[in-house]
Amino acid sequence: MLDVVIRGGTLVDGSGDASRRGDLGIRDGRIVAIGTVDEEAREQIDARGKVVAPGFVDVHTHYDAQVFWDGTLSPSPFHGVTTVMAGNCGFSLAPLSPEAGDYLMRMLARVEGMPLESLQAGVPCDWRSFGEYLDKLEGKLSVNAAFMVGHSALRRVVMGERAVGEEATPAELAEMVELLRTSMAEGGMGFSSTISKTHNDADGRPVPSRHASKEEILTLARQVRDFPGTTVEFLPGVGWGQAAKEYMAEISLAANRPLNWNLIAPTAEGADLVEGQLDATDVARARGAEVIALTVPQPISVRINLHSGFVFDALPGWAGLFQMPVEERKTFLEDPANRAKLDADARSEDPGFFRGLADWENMIVDQVRKPDLHKYRGRRVGEIAAELGKQPFDAMLDIALEDGLHTYFMPPSLGHDEESWKLRGKVWQDDRTVIGASDAGAHLDMIDTFAFTSQVLENGVRKFGVISLEEAVRQLSDVPARLFGLRERGRLEVGWHADVVVFDPATVGLGETYTKVDLPAGAGRLYADAKGVEHVFANGVEIVRGNEDTGARPGTILRSGRDTDTVEVPGGANA
Repeated sequence: MLDVVIRGGTLVDGSGDASRRGDLGIRDGRIVAIGTVDEEAREQIDARGKVVAPGFVDVHTHYDAQVFWDGTLSPSPFHGVTTVMAGNCGFSLAPLSPEAGDYLMRMLARVEGMPLESLQAGVPCDWRSFGEYLDKLEGKLSVNAAFMVGHSALRRVVMGERAVGEEATPAELAEMVELLRTSMAEGGMGFSSTISKTHNDADGRPVPSRHASKEEILTLARQVRDFPGTTVEFLPGVGWGQAAKEYMAEISLAANRPLNWNLIAPTAEGADLVEGQLDATDVARARGAEVIALTVPQPISVRINLHSGFVFDALPGWAGLFQMPVEERKTFLEDPANRAKLDADARSEDPGFFRGLADWENMIVDQVRKPDLHKYRGRRVGEIAAELGKQPFDAMLDIALEDGLHTYFMPPSLGHDEESWKLRGKVWQDDRTVIGASDAGAHLDMIDTFAFTSQVLENGVRKFGVISLEEAVRQLSDVPARLFGLRERGRLEVGWHADVVVFDPATVGLGETYTKVDLPAGAGRLYADAKGVEHVFANGVEIVRGNEDTGARPGTILRSGRDTDTVEVPGGANA
């Protein structure tokens, strides 16, 4: 007898082939029958008029902390995601040392926008090895989860305070190599790192990986090739050119693995920039390497403030501002000469990914703390400035200072037009990209990219028609699964793991974004419910029914080599 049979649905199997009507039979966590299924089952689901697809794969999350207080890893499974990758950008929580824990918590609070009080209340930090961290999660999650070994964690454990500001000695690098190799032997999915200038720690200083030499990063990447089913992930930063493209190719060759880098955000206005970024793959392939861009599949609405400084600190000449204590920073921002220099510096370079960030006039005042400032919420800074008889930059800083620098501003959100959606559809289907960049679990008060799967199905397929349903499902399931070597996941195939989502193609989409107060210590986060996702199965067990958590926790903690196959690059064997 089958455990479950899903009857009469439109089967979209993840291969990109045409959909077809049929049934799907599940037993012992596996798909055992596709087509006409006559065998009896303990449970039957009527999927007539619905799409039955493989569970979606999110390759770029930061759920490393949330795993300890939310076994659902919400909102991901409610939007059809059944497998997540975490430990990205060099920011893992393992391996760990007693001294490193506090630093890493504070770093994550600053660079990944996780409330520090929630991290301190919700993350025990009572492990040391990578394997111990993974063991703590076994049987606790509803979805499958894989974790990269982060460069900043390695550096901080080995080098202590010297991890910020100094290069590693030969002995320290050798110790990092051994720690990385041990972590991958215990199931770590590979090596992740960043040199992005947006990544700064709690003191406003570059995170540990940004102090590494190129040789250190290549040496660590080279260890990956010795462990089956591993991969590499890297952030080159913004405003990079040919040298960074060559650098990423070198990392791929050293690791003998495809490198996934973060990120491309397609808009019609930035079409030339997008093509230049995609060229990184062409440069890599000419050398026998493989470099794949992570592409965010929707317009990004960003909320930023001058208290944390995240994103603002990427502006030319602004990083030092956020290394100042807050009170000193306030005094600095009151000085007209300092304001004039910050304004000029912000406009001094090609904005690249951050185009529009220095468009002070069109900034929107989003959230304020002081009641007297509520009158400005939802309004353009330029409009407020005209009302007050000030320049826009001065008006913005004056509001922020009155609010203790806690005011959230929203830069102009680009890419809502039809031409931008057409470009996205083209980029999604380019073999130089993989859809993702959800950052789920991070930037909890800043961005709402966590539900990218619903965005693709609602806007990409139904509203704008820039991608077919079959191809959208393939891009959300099989493409990332094959890139990362996920074994027997990503398609509806007999014998494969029964990771399955059933959704209504006429209504699937994203609900309203709102603040949900459900974090440890009473903190809140941006959240959006799913529409039209009716059933989600992980390993043959239903984890979501009608937008509700079933309470089941069948997710597998994916370990490299055991649950993944090796994906090599053409030129890696001889590198």
